[in-house]
This record gives sequence, C-alpha cells and structure tokens, in this order.
Amino acid sequence: MIELRQVVKVFSGRTAVDELSFTVPRGEIFGLLGHNGAGKSTAIGMMLGQVWPTRGEVKVCGHDVASNRRAALMKVGAIFETPVFYDYLSGARNLEILSTYTAPTPKARLAEVIDWVGLTGREHSKVRTYSHGMRSRLALAQALLPKPELLILDEPSDGLDPEGIHEMRQTILRLQRELGLTILLSSHLLNEVEQLCTRIAVLQSGKKVFEGSVADVKAARGKVALKTPDFKKAAAWLLERGLITATEQEKFITLAADRSTAEIIRALITADIAVEGIWQHEQTVEDFYLSLINRQR
Repeated sequence: MIELRQVVKVFSGRTAVDELSFTVPRGEIFGLLGHNGAGKSTAIGMMLGQVWPTRGEVKVCGHDVASNRRAALMKVGAIFETPVFYDYLSGARNLEILSTYTAPTPKARLAEVIDWVGLTGREHSKVRTYSHGMRSRLALAQALLPKPELLILDEPSDGLDPEGIHEMRQTILRLQRELGLTILLSSHLLNEVEQLCTRIAVLQSGKKVFEGSVADVKAARGKVALKTPDFKKAAAWLLERGLITATEQEKFITLAADRSTAEIIRALITADIAVEGIWQHEQTVEDFYLSLINRQR
C-alpha cells in the first residue's frame, strides 16, 4: 500500500529525508517513529503529495504520487498536522462541506462515519462545544469519508487525556479489524505504538535507523534480568566463563549463544553466589527506541 524507494528531500541545502526506503503491506498497522525533526512529517507530506521528493520514488496504493497524485490518493484518508474546522458550524455540517472538496458525500455515508467514530448524538452540536477528544474523532470521521483503503494518521492522540487515548486506540483497532484498513501511524506515544502496530520504522536525522516487527523488538532475545546480592561479582564470574556476553544497568545480562537461564542458575549456585530471581526480559518499544536513539548519537 505504501512503498518508498531511496527517497531524498532537501530544503534549501538541508537534507530532511535521506535515502529513505520502506514498505507497508495491505492490512498492516505500521508505526513511523522519531524525534521532532527526524523527518516523519516530511515523509508523510511526500506520501500525501504535499511535498515533492528531491529524488527517489514514493508509491501509494500502487501509483507514483509525483506523476499520478489523484490515482494514488483516491483511496487514502489522512489526519495530517492540526485539523481545522468551522467552529460556528455543527460537526455534521463541517463534514458535508469538507466532503465537497473531493466529491459530494451521501447523507447515509456521513451518518455511517459519524457512527464509526462515536459522535452519534453530538453531530448537530457546534464544533466550538466539542472537547479535544471529540475534535479528534471529527478529524478521523473526515479521513474516513472517501471510503479509504489506507489511513495515514499523524499524531491522532495528540493532546488527549488517558480516556481519550484509550478510546482512540480502540477505534483505530476496530477500523483496521472490521474494515480491513491499512494504517500508517506516526506517534510520540510509544506505549500506543506498542499496542497498535505490527511493524515499525525509526527515523533519526532523516535516515531510517531501524525497521522491524514489534514482536521482535519486545523479545529482546538473550536479555535476562538477574537479581542477586552482588550483581558485579556474579556478572564478572559469568563473563569469565563465557556464559554471558554483556551486562546492563547492573540489572540485565545478555546470554551467550545457546545458553539458558537454568545454566546461569546452576553456575552461580556452584560458585556460591545467591540468586534471588532470574527471568527473561521483555523490553518495551520505549526501551528499545530510547536505547536505539542514544546509540545513534
């Protein structure tokens, strides 16, 4: 559904996106991560035909965005940057007006998307009476108007309270599950990314520094938490015997290839080193992201 091949974007001599390549297959929720200025918004702008690449290829829904923008974006809905509405009009009237920018939308379709995002009963209230969460839902309704196959969501939960974040997450999952949508999600809320996405890409200074599955990120293969009265002594002993390859924060050990936690326990007990606890560590996306970014600096 999305394919970027060696995409470069230069603004006034500054490279905002540098040789960026990744693909998003149909039906996936894909996370695009990175600090402010990492190149996420520029990349999304190129996907939506709002920014032209300096070089490289950007394809959406099988069409090159630069040469055939209309066909590429025909089945795309998006929340990009801060959505703007007419505060003095109702939510439903806003959707009616916004739909005319592309093609008039039947009232039945307007009612359908309003129901999908949970605004039924408030659609005739003026937008100025809407909470931030309701405005976010209205923005999502707008993105759903063209019956998209692909949703591109830039910070859809930005500024929401915990309840609003939870509701937005459940709505996104339901849209993907019941409508079969492909979703590209850019967010600073790494816990949300972990719960929503199947794969992620991380950008740093315009370059892609990681692309892979969330499951692999969380697995943290070989990384084990070890609790013992004297971690330094235990770690030194294990390193000398080649049972582990690294330690971290006086809390974690990385097992050598083909070693098990059972072997670690036996070895420490044999050395008369007490073991208070040992367990496989499942790192969060946040753990992984911060570690990755710090290594790139």
